[in-house]
Amino acid sequence: MSIIPSPSLIEFRKLRFAYTDHPVLDSISLRIPRGKVTALIGPMGAGKTTALRLMGGEQRAQSGEMLFDGQDVTHMNQRQLYAARRRMGMLFQFGALFADLSVFENVAFPLREHTDLPEALIRDIVLMKLNAVGLRGARDLLPSEVSGGMARRIALARAIALDPELVMYDEPFSGLDPISLKTAARLIRQLNDAMGLTSVFVSHELKQTLEIADHVIILANGQVAIEGTPDEVRNSTDAMVYQYLNAKPDGPVRFHFPGLAVEEDFALVAPQKPRTGMSAPR
Repeated sequence: MSIIPSPSLIEFRKLRFAYTDHPVLDSISLRIPRGKVTALIGPMGAGKTTALRLMGGEQRAQSGEMLFDGQDVTHMNQRQLYAARRRMGMLFQFGALFADLSVFENVAFPLREHTDLPEALIRDIVLMKLNAVGLRGARDLLPSEVSGGMARRIALARAIALDPELVMYDEPFSGLDPISLKTAARLIRQLNDAMGLTSVFVSHELKQTLEIADHVIILANGQVAIEGTPDEVRNSTDAMVYQYLNAKPDGPVRFHFPGLAVEEDFALVAPQKPRTGMSAPR
């Protein structure tokens, strides 16, 4: 009897994560559907990049579950985590290419590290991945010899070198000119469909995000403000969602980092400055 996979490749179940006493994600539940492009958006500090790190096992939740294909990453040992990561690709915000390696060598790196494939096959795979992002002709250049937008595409070719099931993008549109931005957005959509990927990306570019995403999650104040299709998000009457989509400075998305009440904080006695044993000049 065949097992029918869950429609979600990633699930957060009542997950809580905090760097200090203040939770970044506070008992949240969300899902990343298989084979779709999911956008993870929200104001600065909402926990979007943290959510990506939790998906990749770089961070571990204090409570709750982070399921990857039904398995809880939170409790995986090192061997299990490495096996799960072989099925993931990650595009970091600024590419994170090896500066002293050529474009070709950057893309070949994960293939040489994680497989025993012969060099002839590695060459073919690298050229195919570079061709998919339009940069096969740049294979002999160094990262310092390409533009920022090209570096992102090279990093994407490296991220898909091992044919992952899940590809995560941390702000793939940040700092790009309009043409590069449009190219990057189209590439995410085309690669997802052509390779049968599941893609999740963090972004602040709302127009491009809502154009290419199948599924949208907005995080705010440590919670999921809304989860649904782009149209469901656009038509939401939730005050937090409205504030974010319409760039309103005032609303439920908090401005102040959580802390003591103003009256309580100012009432605290300031610590005495230690004496140095020297008298003040007159």
